[in-house]
Amino acid sequence: MIFRIFALLIMILFYSIYFGKMIIQKRQGIKTRQLGKGKNQNVRTIEILISIATLIIIPIQLISIILNLTLLDNKIRFIGFLVGILGDILFLIAIITMKNSWRAGIPSEDKIEFVSNGIYKISRNPAFVGFDLMYIGICLLYCNVLTIVFSLFAIIMLHFQILEEEKYLKKTFGEKYLTYKNKVCRYIGRK
Repeated sequence: MIFRIFALLIMILFYSIYFGKMIIQKRQGIKTRQLGKGKNQNVRTIEILISIATLIIIPIQLISIILNLTLLDNKIRFIGFLVGILGDILFLIAIITMKNSWRAGIPSEDKIEFVSNGIYKISRNPAFVGFDLMYIGICLLYCNVLTIVFSLFAIIMLHFQILEEEKYLKKTFGEKYLTYKNKVCRYIGRK
């Protein structure tokens, strides 16, 4: 029972942060969710797949929690809880640091500011690291074939999204982004 509470807590916190930020930005006239709209075919395909991956994983996680489908012992499951909470915290810090430049998807028309301060000094993609850690945490809490497959699918699609965003940032911010890219690692660390 405690692991169900842990897993649901991770999910509720994560999605409250995600949708809460979207609601706040919507009230400011900012369209946060920009996945798959008005993009070239490659970006549109990746963003549609990321939408599918991140939507399908929610019921998979919930089914695993409700049916108590897990292959791991309680020590590993508790580590999963800690990993998931860390993911929530990183995600929260990342979107707070980005302020109104945070988007779900590559902005097609919006003018965003280049962010390299705060947590972005040690990770170029802390929001995505937060997503990944949340998925890994739930997967460790409720490890089964479904959560493994769909967590991997979501994490891989997030990586492809990062690669597309890097192209966008290079095109949009040029040398400023390249200098930053040469100092800070894609996921975590400084060069």
